[in-house]
Amino acid sequence: MFNRSTWMILLVAALAAALGGWLQHRSRLAHVPAGVTVAAVGSLAPDVPLTGLDGRAHRLADYRGHRVLLNFWASWCGPCLDEMPALDRAARAHPDTTVLGIAMDEPARVQAFLAAHPVGYPVLLGRLGSPSTSLQLGDTAEILPYSALLDANGRLLATRRGPLDAATLDRWLSVGPAD
Repeated sequence: MFNRSTWMILLVAALAAALGGWLQHRSRLAHVPAGVTVAAVGSLAPDVPLTGLDGRAHRLADYRGHRVLLNFWASWCGPCLDEMPALDRAARAHPDTTVLGIAMDEPARVQAFLAAHPVGYPVLLGRLGSPSTSLQLGDTAEILPYSALLDANGRLLATRRGPLDAATLDRWLSVGPAD
């Protein structure tokens, strides 16, 4: 049987857990600068500017008309590098979906990495400064790797923090061309 002090300890522990969860939720929201809109699943993705490794300007809207899988990564991110071979295979196996690697890294590091470990899908450079490209596309914690799936109209269908497992990757890319 619980006595009064045991109940008090349980109550304090429950309150502390609830407060901790709330603070964690608030801290994720605190990463979003005032005035910055973060895309949510179901919303139209912002037409963010991207730069090619050749310095050419690209926009996310350039890929309208195609389902697009955006995979945010960096050369220093081990889990990012682990998922790249699966993304490369998936890009070849699902030509109806455009896979884009969005490097959240310095251009020289990206070029050196890709020279040693080439991939068959395009790699563009995301904005590192605030607001980062990944943040604008829903990565409020700015954790890499991060993936976002867009339909042919540019609407955000799904997001994933952390590496894409094979089952999720296959499920995301196996949908027919008409979204």
